[in-house]
Amino acid sequence: MENIIEVKDLITEYDGRRILDGITLDIKENEVFIILGGSGCGKTTLLKHIIGLLIPVSGSIKIFDNEIVGMEEENLDNILMKCGVLFQNGALLNSLSVRDNVAIPLEQHSNLDRELINRIIETKLNLVELAHAMYLSPAELSGGMKKRAALARAIALDPQILFCDEPSAGLDPITSKAIDDLLLQLKRQLNMTIVVVTHELASIHRIADRIVFLDQGKALFVGTLKEALASDVKEIQDFFTVGRFE
Repeated sequence: MENIIEVKDLITEYDGRRILDGITLDIKENEVFIILGGSGCGKTTLLKHIIGLLIPVSGSIKIFDNEIVGMEEENLDNILMKCGVLFQNGALLNSLSVRDNVAIPLEQHSNLDRELINRIIETKLNLVELAHAMYLSPAELSGGMKKRAALARAIALDPQILFCDEPSAGLDPITSKAIDDLLLQLKRQLNMTIVVVTHELASIHRIADRIVFLDQGKALFVGTLKEALASDVKEIQDFFTVGRFE
């Protein structure tokens, strides 16, 4: 499989404190790639760099073989149009219905007519099994339904890459498994690459193809889940066997 994202020697600092220290990894087409590690290790910071929300001190980030560090905003926007983001808390607008939340990227980033937008919204909500809640407000949804609504919005523009920040955080085990199953289904149906930040052990075992394990800003391991489970790196052993990380 071809690399769809490449990160090389990435360094970032906050107030003189190094948060990411020489991160190098690649993410391949049509895989589920997990960013994991203990609290404060830099998982979400790495994700924000990859989607262009943060600028590193140094290093390279390539998406679709395009260097995005230092890229002009207009060109970066064109790259990010091929990406979707599922935020940790869903980030749904409470003043809008589920339908209108899903419509946002279509209305802002396409020139499609209203009839086609409506058909796309219905299709995406069917994909996440939420068509029946189209006209409900976010306040009327359960935690799992909010995640599904946010997921429908994230895939509205048929992204090639889907980024997910803690997709099963705060969900009960049954709902968490349902979200994981849905992500795998969407990967198959839409031929997407999915990049997930998580520390949920059950989810990692269900969905991971490959992982990067971060500790104190460094990438201690990049490889398959099977290789990670067989690793003799103490921090990885602790994560998977003791579960002492949050």
